[in-house]
Amino acid sequence: MTTTQTFPLKQETDIVVVRQQVRKAAEQARLGLVSQTKIVTAASEIARNALIYGGGGECRIEQQMRDGRTAVCLIISDQGPGIEDLDKAMVDGYTSGNGLGLGLSGARRLVDDFVIRSEPGNGTVVELWKWR
Repeated sequence: MTTTQTFPLKQETDIVVVRQQVRKAAEQARLGLVSQTKIVTAASEIARNALIYGGGGECRIEQQMRDGRTAVCLIISDQGPGIEDLDKAMVDGYTSGNGLGLGLSGARRLVDDFVIRSEPGNGTVVELWKWR
């Protein structure tokens, strides 16, 4: 069983829509309240990064079933400048802008599986997984 929805990330209000839709998917997947809050928070951080640093993009929300376990998977992508040094970007406190430098590393701690792919000039794709 896989269900998929895709939402644009072109303006601030799109982040609100993504948060609402991620919460809805997490509820449907029967994630606990703490897990729901974690995946929504992680989605918000990464969606904001895609909008601010990547110039916008999209968020794909999938509900998946594997080996009898349900998961919510988010794939947030942009076509921005990419991340020059991924290792550096994943360190708490590192920021390429005016933030606190906790977006990527904080999101990674909030989810069960975190995958990031980025190439200078070719944008960034982040996968966030939360399992039931």
